[in-house]
Amino acid sequence: MNCPSCQAALVPGAKFCATCGAPVPAATQVGAYTEPVPETDNPKEPITLGDMTIKVEGELVPVVDVELGRQQTVFFEHHILLWKQPAVTLGFMGIRNAGKRFFAGLQIFISTARGPGNISFSREAPGQIVALRLAPGQSVDVREHQFLLATSSIDYDFYWQQGLANVFLSRSGLFIDRFTAQQSEGVLLLHGYGNVFEKTLASGEQLDVEPGAWLWKDANVRMDTVSVLQSQGAGGLLGALGALVGGAALVLNRFTGPGRLGLQSMTYHEPAREGAQQAGGQSNIGNVLGSLFGDRQ
Repeated sequence: MNCPSCQAALVPGAKFCATCGAPVPAATQVGAYTEPVPETDNPKEPITLGDMTIKVEGELVPVVDVELGRQQTVFFEHHILLWKQPAVTLGFMGIRNAGKRFFAGLQIFISTARGPGNISFSREAPGQIVALRLAPGQSVDVREHQFLLATSSIDYDFYWQQGLANVFLSRSGLFIDRFTAQQSEGVLLLHGYGNVFEKTLASGEQLDVEPGAWLWKDANVRMDTVSVLQSQGAGGLLGALGALVGGAALVLNRFTGPGRLGLQSMTYHEPAREGAQQAGGQSNIGNVLGSLFGDRQ
């Protein structure tokens, strides 16, 4: 887990951050189970990497404000640029396996920014910013369209959902983005909708999550898809009927540790009549059809 104030890596079991001295959020223990820990706020301290400084400003709809030097560059998703100084140069870079992404309706180019100068970004939605410092060789997986920006020392790739159940039922998108720090440390920033929580899964520990609620995970955390009937303690057939009547998802994403899992409290659902099932996430089947016949992002 990272310090919620300065984003430095925390020593397991520590009560205070060794870098900035901020108190470490305490996890609620229920028997042998540790509940997910809430990210109580956006990062408060500036994040420095080389000659670049990143600050998170604002509350309801947070803004990532970056002071670029001449050494570091960043890359970012489309449609999130808020402002920049004229001296900041914008460009673009291609993404590997662009053909697969094109037919899935995903962007095949990504924007870049080079300093010196000031540039800022916002998702234009209520939520919290998650800043992850990645050590060389460290990888995290992020659900589609929720990354904001990353430093140039991070490699951006993606992979297909594995397994037919995940492809057709997970409602987490056809692809999962993977970010890996290369020869040097990098910083990755994500936008989580609503409030963000972090759960550290022990080896073999599992957590079932509503399909739209997971935000990011360590690359070694396994994700599977299960039905409410398969989720032990869900009440069997009566539990499934209760989920249907209550508008909950009948399919859950199951995550198996070891590793960290980021969760978000707010997911987008299209308006539906009262009592209708809320599927969560987005339909992969709809993604395929929409990518072929609908508007591109």
